[in-house]
Amino acid sequence: MRRGTFVRWGVPIAAAAVIGAAIGAAPVIAAVSGDPALPERSAEQLLADAAAATSKQQGITPMSGTVQQTASLGLPALPSTAGSATSPLSLLSGTHEVKVWYGGENKIRIAMPTQLNETNVIYNGEQTWYWDSATNTATKLTVKPGSAGKPGSAGEPRHPELPTPQPSDLTPQQAAQRLLAHVGEHSTVRVINTAEVAGRPVYQLVLAPKDEGSLVQEVRIALDGETYVPLQVQLYAKGSAEPAYQVGFTQVTFTPPAPENFTFTPPAGAKVKEATVGEKGFGEKAEERAEHAADMAGKAKLVGDGWTAVAVLPFSQADLQAQSGQDGGDAKALLDTVLKSATPVSGTWGSGRLIRTKLVTVLLTDDGRLLAGAVTPEEIVQAAGAR
Repeated sequence: MRRGTFVRWGVPIAAAAVIGAAIGAAPVIAAVSGDPALPERSAEQLLADAAAATSKQQGITPMSGTVQQTASLGLPALPSTAGSATSPLSLLSGTHEVKVWYGGENKIRIAMPTQLNETNVIYNGEQTWYWDSATNTATKLTVKPGSAGKPGSAGEPRHPELPTPQPSDLTPQQAAQRLLAHVGEHSTVRVINTAEVAGRPVYQLVLAPKDEGSLVQEVRIALDGETYVPLQVQLYAKGSAEPAYQVGFTQVTFTPPAPENFTFTPPAGAKVKEATVGEKGFGEKAEERAEHAADMAGKAKLVGDGWTAVAVLPFSQADLQAQSGQDGGDAKALLDTVLKSATPVSGTWGSGRLIRTKLVTVLLTDDGRLLAGAVTPEEIVQAAGAR
């Protein structure tokens, strides 16, 4: 639970430098007509304004609000165990909320409420607490030196990620950074200046893939018209009137949160524990997953580019089943359900099983490969033949 983790979760900010560099010389379409709630801006002007605002504020604006994430990816009905609010797999469907308070670099709080309980992470520069009302347990956390993660080896190749957000992208800023890293020659960009998010006028950057082989119709990134903080990211699949994936504020206030939001005293009768992040047994499984993901990324290759890039991994169905078994019953039940919905396919490259959602297509080949991308089945089958 190091500081960077809190910031990534709790504070969506205007990553103007990243956005500007990513868009580069992308074509810009004029703002749509209508009664403008905000002055018209081209994409370049908007990003320049965002960069200037971020520089003037000298960092992140104090704020608080509620971030809501929704997913309607067209997956088969998930097993009931995977629908638990405490399961990461629950983020693949339905609606989920995270409440955030940010009072400065050393004042961060994140609350994850459910119907019957709530978990809280509170960091005030001196202490970090994790409170779980379901188990009536308060855990005082410290971070073991050197547990901030292992950087990649010098000269090690970096593989660009596909332009589809993962369930872990729970703030608009995170999702915006991922998506805007893939625009440019592959996308058209336009600006809408008549929208609102959380009751505030916003600019919407609308990115649309040029390639017809992508399952993505468009991506909308909403920037607050006053502070230029990203307030919402929406992904629309082709043929869908509603977003297949959305993360954004439903309520936001750009004023410093009250100091009491960053203080915590375990309630009477609560179990109080201490734990060190980075010690064996605490966070060990997460570290193992991260190492496994890094290892797989090193073995991956990309076929194509832009929105129609397809990642190809040496990964068989047996590997998937073994990995899901290590991740627990939820993951195994989900995998079994998804595999039952898979469609047999074949070609000159061999045969395999195809899984399609609104935004992602996955192909498991019988020769031990896993292909995934935000592309049509035709595109991914073609990628399977590219050796």
